[in-house]
This record gives sequence, C-alpha cells and structure tokens, in this order.
Amino acid sequence: MGLEQKPLSTLHEKASYEVADFDVPTGREEEWRFTPLRRLRGLHNGTAEDGGKVLLEVEAAPEVTVETVGRDDERLGRAYVPADRVSAQAWTSFTQATVVTVPKETAASAPTVLRLRGEDASAAAYGHTTVVLEPFAEATVVLAHHGSATYADNVEFVVGDGARLSVISLQDWADDGVHVSHQHARLGRDARFVSHNVSLGGDVVRISPSVAYEGPGGDAELYGVYFVDGGQHLEHRLLVDHAVPHCRSRVDYRGALQDRDAHAVWIGDVIIRAEAEGTDTYELNRNLVLTDGTRVDSVPNLEILTGEVAGAGHASASGRLDDEHLFYLQARGITFDQARRMVVRGFLGQLIERIEVAEVREKVREAIEAELDQGAAK
Repeated sequence: MGLEQKPLSTLHEKASYEVADFDVPTGREEEWRFTPLRRLRGLHNGTAEDGGKVLLEVEAAPEVTVETVGRDDERLGRAYVPADRVSAQAWTSFTQATVVTVPKETAASAPTVLRLRGEDASAAAYGHTTVVLEPFAEATVVLAHHGSATYADNVEFVVGDGARLSVISLQDWADDGVHVSHQHARLGRDARFVSHNVSLGGDVVRISPSVAYEGPGGDAELYGVYFVDGGQHLEHRLLVDHAVPHCRSRVDYRGALQDRDAHAVWIGDVIIRAEAEGTDTYELNRNLVLTDGTRVDSVPNLEILTGEVAGAGHASASGRLDDEHLFYLQARGITFDQARRMVVRGFLGQLIERIEVAEVREKVREAIEAELDQGAAK
C-alpha cells in the first residue's frame, strides 16, 4: 500500500494509507489554504492527543446488518485510499470500524441511523465506517454527528451494480466541535447515489465528499446545506471523478452566513477523463450573506479531457439579500425580519425538501429557524 501518484492536474494529486507519505500542511498548499490549521488541534500534524471519545448508537432497518469490526476486516479500505494527511492519520489510528451491509436485491424498509456523539473535545478520536450495498439493493443511511469532539474519520460507500443508496450526513456538533471527514462513494454499473450533507454546528468542520465510477450508467447527486455563524469555519471540498463512459453527476450546495468571522468554503472538483465519453455533469454553489463581516470562498473546478460529453458546466454565486425582494415583501405589510426569514427559507428550502427522511428534514428546518432567531436577536 504505497504512494499513488495521480497523473491529472488536480488538487488531489496523491493517495496513500501511510501518514508519512504526506507532508505536514503549512497552509500554503492549495488544498489547505482556506483551512484554519491552528484550530484543528493537531489533527493535521500528529500532535493531537489521543483518548477522545465518540460513541456510536445504531438504529438499523431490519433487513440491514451493522457490525463492529477490527482493523483487519478485509472489507475496510477497499473502496478508498486516503488523499491527505488527516485522512491517512484517521486510517492508521482507528481501532474499531462500523460495517453496514444491505444484502443483494433487498430494499430496506426504514432508514438505518448511525448516531455519533462526542463526549470530549480535549483529545482526538478517529473513526471508520464502510457501507456496502450489494447488487440491486436499496437503502437510506443517516450519519448524525453531535456533542463535543475532536474527530477525524473516513466513510466508504460501496454501491453495487444497479443498487440505490441515499445518505444524509448531519454535522450538528457543539460549539467546540472539530470534525475532518472524507466520504467516498464507489458506484457500480447503473448504480445511483444521493448524498445530503447538512453542516450546522461545530467550531471547524471540513467535509470532503468524493465519487468514483466503476461502470457505465452510474448516477450521483450531491446536495449540501450549511448555515455559518460568527467565528465558525464550515468547509466542503468535493471531487467527482468521471473515469468511465455514460455516467451522470449533479452537485448543488447552498449556504447562509451571519455575524463577524463566519467563514464558508466550498471547493468543487469535477474531472472528466479521456475515456469518460458521454458524461453529463453540472455543479453549483450559492451563498447568501446575511450580515457584514462574513467571508465566502467558492471555487468550482471542471477538468475535461475529452470532447465527447453530453453536458458539462459549473456555477458559483455569493451575495447579500436582494433589496428588491425585501422591499417587495415589506411593501405588502411583512416586517423586515419576516421577509428575511422567507427569503432564507426559500433559498435553503429547495434542498431541505429533497431530504427524504421526515425526522431529519424537520430537524434541519428547526435548526435553520433557531439560527434565524439568533440573528434577529442581535
């Protein structure tokens, strides 16, 4: 398991299971220049003190098997090779992993929920989760993160031929939470993968979803909602690697920011390799700035190595509340605060409505309302 050099001019230039194969980030590297390294509590340079606790509670659908396994389980690490130092540190440091399996041609009758609760942010904890859908299986998996933690983990989604997987990852940490995570999906022929990343809590959260295709007909939809308060750093870095023909991907991430030093980062990398003819892809990021003093960094990257594509595009937009929209609503007797809420609800609500688990969808709505209450009180 040595170092793998990648030939493309991408931000993800190498991959390895070994921590030593990655230099300690300084903040000058392109892949780290937006991340506040000093606030990662040593997750990036090996100085993090071990001993943190992140407890797992499982609520599994009756058709789904959830196992706690050791590092030597052969199902671990087959779908994903760490692409940066923190990911490699998480790989070498976890002691137990969670494996979720959905049998062939089985449709889960209910969502499988993995609740991860941090007990202590003063020391680091590491985790690994592998979700396997055998061919033609269907399931929904919820990853719910809350509590206090300094946590790094890797999550693998192995979606077999013709299988359908929907994933909802909720980052609702306490104010002192630090979370660095890679979430990688490997799609078989005609497989479908839908992910929703909702980031609300925590001090520093950096989530890196990625998708790779193993056969034609793969379809991936990646959605994200985030609300950044003063002093928070919420970062999402996506990679969609089209390496086989006739696959599709859609990316739509939207965020709102309020109060001084709220910082949102979104990096979207889509690669269409020479052999990936007939690819259909589009990525979009939008940010709504509610107050002064916030910062948004949004960078869509599209690398096309073939002229035979069905469609390819990207867009990014960040701006303040539209004065004309607010004036229109206020002219009809709606207060400024109510108008502001209506605009934010509409902006984020289009993606929140896509979350198929009603309990999670309602929780996200309530959290957004609480954020708006907090902003209105200042």
